[in-house]
Amino acid sequence: MSASAVYAAMAIYIVIGTVVAYMSKQGMGKGMTEYFLGNRTMGGFVSALTYSATTYSAFMMVGLAGLTYSGGVGALGFELIYLCGLVLVAYFGPRFWLAGKKYDYVTPTELLGHRYDSKGVALLTALASCIFLIPYSAVQLMGIGYLMEGLSGGAITFMTGLIIATLLAIFWAWIAGLRSVAWTDSLQALMMMVAAVTVLLVVVYKGLGGFGGLFAAVQKDYAASLVVTPDKGFFKFSTFLGLSLPWFFFCISNPQVSQRLYTPKSLKHMRTMVIGFLIFGLIYTLVSVLWGFSAKVLVPNLPKADLATPSLLALPIVPKLLALIVMVGIAAAAISTVDSIFLTLSSMVSRDIYKNLVPNASEDSQLMVSKAFIPIIAIAAFLFARLKLGLIAVLSTAASAGLLVMVPAIFGAFFWKKGTSAGAIASTLIAGGLSLYLQYTNLKPLGWWPGVWAFIVSIILFVGVSLVTQPPTQRAEEFIGYLDQSLKQHNAI
Repeated sequence: MSASAVYAAMAIYIVIGTVVAYMSKQGMGKGMTEYFLGNRTMGGFVSALTYSATTYSAFMMVGLAGLTYSGGVGALGFELIYLCGLVLVAYFGPRFWLAGKKYDYVTPTELLGHRYDSKGVALLTALASCIFLIPYSAVQLMGIGYLMEGLSGGAITFMTGLIIATLLAIFWAWIAGLRSVAWTDSLQALMMMVAAVTVLLVVVYKGLGGFGGLFAAVQKDYAASLVVTPDKGFFKFSTFLGLSLPWFFFCISNPQVSQRLYTPKSLKHMRTMVIGFLIFGLIYTLVSVLWGFSAKVLVPNLPKADLATPSLLALPIVPKLLALIVMVGIAAAAISTVDSIFLTLSSMVSRDIYKNLVPNASEDSQLMVSKAFIPIIAIAAFLFARLKLGLIAVLSTAASAGLLVMVPAIFGAFFWKKGTSAGAIASTLIAGGLSLYLQYTNLKPLGWWPGVWAFIVSIILFVGVSLVTQPPTQRAEEFIGYLDQSLKQHNAI
């Protein structure tokens, strides 16, 4: 496909998205809550779409398809683990929402700092989020770079795709904060789903004679990709656990996702958000995996598995217009995720770092600091993306593995009154450092992945240190007691 066609499609998308983003500013108020949380007034349908677009990024149509291409059906089980993890929202979602309303939290790490009565907890968990989420942002930018490069046959370079994605993410995040992202997300999620399903049907029926032909071809030529064994192959048990464990806890460990739990109008709208996301996620997961298998049959022996989707879209059987729409849809999803991460990290920088260092800082100055840090975070993500360190799916889970170390402290905040700030700090700092060391050195003691070891160590440290240090008893009683009583009154999900 010509570079001019790809550029034209992206230009149209940018114009439409920018118009939608500016429209979202109508009636927008001032302040941190308005800018980062949409004033906590998101409806259920829009919440479901923005939650879906934020979560399902370049990881799915590029990363998961590539993972299926290289690893086979184990990729389906791996991604279904994430959907199973949504059961956590039933327990944590209402609690995040109620606590956010009462204490005016803007960030998830602000909640942890208040619950453990420690500025140090808020500051450390915010810094940890920055360290591990910048690589995850880079993964999304990489997806767009690979997509534009592959679809144009190399006429558009990987670097050009990175630059376009980075500048666009900065611009849309700046315009109207969460309102801008949510409105563009809704458009992107619908377009993404319709286009992805359409292309799948075109490829399968025009290229393989239907789903029966697809499965027969895979069974004939790639039977090993339909089998998962615990001791060999790409998805041996240790690999599957290492990839899946961060995914199960993704909805509470990744702050750009848990921050969305503050935004629905009510718990009823949150219920709609979760149900809508589950439906969207199941369909999108199946489509992405089937894309990977289709590419394995139609474009075998690719030098890099993440090229599966661009190579599939470049096939003559896919109408060019449809391929361009899918490219735009995937790019839109990736930019949506990047925008959400940029907003979350910039809110943490101002709310959990700047505000703690400058206690009397006004809300206007906090918002100014947040906006100033958006391009700084974007540049860091861009520089990391340039390195092209590995498979998108594996890099995504590696970033989330680092965030796993905060899960014990999150559980303790809501369910264990004896949890202490010392326990939260020790588990985040030491286990987080272990995760970084193991990933940097590529060490896997006893064959287990870094995220697994870091998670085990974080649990031991949080519980052990908390048992020998003094908990903030009054704060814990007040916080957990309020949530328990409020949940009974709201008849929450």
